[in-house]
Amino acid sequence: MTNGYFRKGAVAAIAAAAVSLAAWKTPQASSYLLAAGSTAAVATAPAGVVPPAVASASYAPVVERVMPAVVTIRVEKRASFAPADQQMPDELFRRFFGEQAPQQRGRRMPSPVERGLGSGVIVAKDGYILTNNHVVDGADSVKVDLPDRRTFNAKVVGTDAATDLAVVKIDAAGLPTLVVGDSDAVRVGDVVLAVGNPLNVGETVTSGIISAKGRQTPTGDDSYQDFLQTDAAINHGNSGGALVNAAGELIGINSQILSPSDGNIGLGFAIPSNLAKHVMDELVANGSVRRAKLGVTIQGISPDMAQAMNLPNTRGALVSTVDAGSPAEKSGLKQGDVITQYNGKDVPDNNQLRNVVGNTLPGTKVPVTVLRDGRTEHFDVTLGTLDAPKASAHGRSNGERSSEGRFGMALQDGDKGVVVAQLDPNGVAAENGLQEGDVITKVDGKAVKSAVDVKDALDRKDGKPTLMVIERSGQSLFLTLRAQ
Repeated sequence: MTNGYFRKGAVAAIAAAAVSLAAWKTPQASSYLLAAGSTAAVATAPAGVVPPAVASASYAPVVERVMPAVVTIRVEKRASFAPADQQMPDELFRRFFGEQAPQQRGRRMPSPVERGLGSGVIVAKDGYILTNNHVVDGADSVKVDLPDRRTFNAKVVGTDAATDLAVVKIDAAGLPTLVVGDSDAVRVGDVVLAVGNPLNVGETVTSGIISAKGRQTPTGDDSYQDFLQTDAAINHGNSGGALVNAAGELIGINSQILSPSDGNIGLGFAIPSNLAKHVMDELVANGSVRRAKLGVTIQGISPDMAQAMNLPNTRGALVSTVDAGSPAEKSGLKQGDVITQYNGKDVPDNNQLRNVVGNTLPGTKVPVTVLRDGRTEHFDVTLGTLDAPKASAHGRSNGERSSEGRFGMALQDGDKGVVVAQLDPNGVAAENGLQEGDVITKVDGKAVKSAVDVKDALDRKDGKPTLMVIERSGQSLFLTLRAQ
């Protein structure tokens, strides 16, 4: 969970923090209220100026096709029982309820049932429905309300927290469905419609455009994110609902908003349909999602890194660690490589590479292009199967510390490199991402074994940033420091 107000389920957010869109409440929870009856001044053109023609087109035919395939999902889960020693004593019960108060000492009293509301999209005539993981996560019961007012008990087929997607199934046939469109073909500026049941007011359609593609939100977890951003109004309860294009094709599953007020301010995010379809097919076939493994740790490239490494730009994914015995190592990839193409497509950044690798099936052979020491090289990699990340400890510190100096850090010799023993939180090192406990292993491509080695390397005065390789939580990372 991130700092601020972010939370899954019924989630609010700090300014510029992510919000999931399922609406959760307990019995007797306050109703959601929306402002109504406001008016706005009508703008008029100056005298002699002819205003542009107002479009008269209607999306009603599209909405008529789409709305029957968007459903409401209602879930219930019972909170855990409160231990007897945490309940109110009998005397306090009688103070509030009189002599008829229940005698509850020594018993475990149940907490209220939590009820959640979300939306979903029918993707198969025989009852398969696509929604968000956070809508059904932890639910004891799931019910689906169809637009024709029929209600069905639903079974959770599978969930995938990494993409916040889930598939549920109802026992029905001949249901209306949505055609799954190609989210890769979506362009910024395309008109879109969002359909769902916000705040339990009933099926609602809002319109907007695609504001951006390939977005990430600060969820603070290890999720796969490649959101379509839209200004179409979406709120709590829209989770799992449809984002469709002007042709009525499903191009996204609504998932999050950014808001300082827990309500729509025009920053909504939907999971692209191509990613959703891949996850859905895996969940229906296997109950879980198989993901490929390249076997590298990757990171983004800052302008200082590009300058220090003599790179032409900041595009691509920088390989900071190559796992021993991994497909990447077997194919010849090395630390410091910049992956610029994967499977024939350009790699704009590390997030996009992570997403496309995760969207590839294990065992697939893919071409990978890297930039190494100013040269372009090509490799064929047969991908493995993703498993749990490995963890290892930092090197043990046993040497003398150097002073904090102009970079605001104290260094200490260690078994595996030079340990950052202390940081000035306002110093250059901290501002550039170093943390206490990091182990510096290389500076400008050369291995360092002592604090003196690091100090000597940092003392150069050519004005260029210094490129460092550090070990943190068992992973290698590239960082830069620039003297001030």
